[in-house]
Amino acid sequence: MKTGTGTPPVVSDIPTKEKIVFVTFDDGAEKDPKFVTMMGELKIPFTMFLTDVSIRSDYDYFKPLQELGNPIMNHTLTHPNLRTESESAQRHEICTQQTKLKAEYGTTPRLFRPPYGNLNEATKTAAKSCGLQALILWRESMQIKGMQYQRADKKLHPGDIILAHFRGPSELKGTSMTEMTANLLREISHQGFTVARLEDYV
Repeated sequence: MKTGTGTPPVVSDIPTKEKIVFVTFDDGAEKDPKFVTMMGELKIPFTMFLTDVSIRSDYDYFKPLQELGNPIMNHTLTHPNLRTESESAQRHEICTQQTKLKAEYGTTPRLFRPPYGNLNEATKTAAKSCGLQALILWRESMQIKGMQYQRADKKLHPGDIILAHFRGPSELKGTSMTEMTANLLREISHQGFTVARLEDYV
């Protein structure tokens, strides 16, 4: 995606007629070994947007997922509401995480997801200054069972980006991240969609 001289685009879905959707996982608090096993077996592509405060207790957990071909992207150092931060504070949150992720995982992220989906013009300027090429939002978010939809028709559309989180049973009323992801993938298949790799389109 060419951003030219302007700020990076904000992307919630990909223009396509193909029956594909994109799965993304945020934060990194839950580190379920069964999730690594399941995704290794299923070979479903997904993108991780990781926050340093959530992953610093075990950076290594995410390496096998990365080795499966699932990229690690930027979700700030401490998960603030960026709209309440100055441009310099936003730049610190984003650029410092760029450096940390490159040091831990060997590649510099080119996509950024603002925490809570909250952003302003300063966010886009800061993201550009940190070398990021696009800000990634979403159309659906994964719930314990099913999805929360932004559109009134409550169904998937071609090119939709789906938001999920590394969350565990304490946040999911006893459901594991692995079970929740299996539910999500069944729902995607039930609606006749397949999962594609976001980085091939952005």
